[in-house]
Amino acid sequence: MTSYAIISDVHANLEALNAVLQKVDEEKVDSLLFLGDSVGYGPDPNECIELLKAKSTIVLAGNHDWGAIGLTDITCFNPFARIAIEWTSETLSDENKAFLYTLPLTESIKADSMYLVHSSPKEPEKWHYLSYEYEASLYFPCFDENICFVGHSHIPFIVESSPTGKIHSHDNYGKIKKRGRYIVNAGSVGQPRDGIPHAAYALLRDNTVEIKRVSYDIVVTQKKMRKAGLPDFLIERLALGR
Repeated sequence: MTSYAIISDVHANLEALNAVLQKVDEEKVDSLLFLGDSVGYGPDPNECIELLKAKSTIVLAGNHDWGAIGLTDITCFNPFARIAIEWTSETLSDENKAFLYTLPLTESIKADSMYLVHSSPKEPEKWHYLSYEYEASLYFPCFDENICFVGHSHIPFIVESSPTGKIHSHDNYGKIKKRGRYIVNAGSVGQPRDGIPHAAYALLRDNTVEIKRVSYDIVVTQKKMRKAGLPDFLIERLALGR
């Protein structure tokens, strides 16, 4: 199996993205895969898009990416997220807006039987949340591949379905079995929501999958957000991982 680093939900947090990319370089993986939401919330949308374009083999669209270019109705966003996405839309370069328009919602890597999607394998364009392990059992019928990687909820997990359909959850590490099927939430690089403020990503290699965490300079990101006039709620939650 090819080795992969799978990242999601950067949300324009350049410090977090740089910290993760440095660790990914040290891992010496074959390919970097990005599951969407390059922008929203954070202060460096253009810089993050440029890095993701340069470093990633696959880049998917997330709901904040679509919101920034008018493809998703942002009236359903919470007020803080809506303020941030309106600021993002004004800040993005024309070139990067055009790039976001080109991004697919899903990709499949047939050679390694992997399905990639931002939200969930069921109706990806409707941005369903797949937040917790117990929900995963509902989504295994929605894809044919052995492994499905998702983001969107910012809460990482690894769930395995045995050949008999029994569901097992793994904390941060699991072996990939020939007859098993898996849903892995890679968590969030730029906006973790599981109570741990460190950036999260998934590593797939040697028939194992692991959730990894990386610390970064949160204070620098917060200072940039204040300078940009982004909401205090979004600034403060970074340090809480909520």
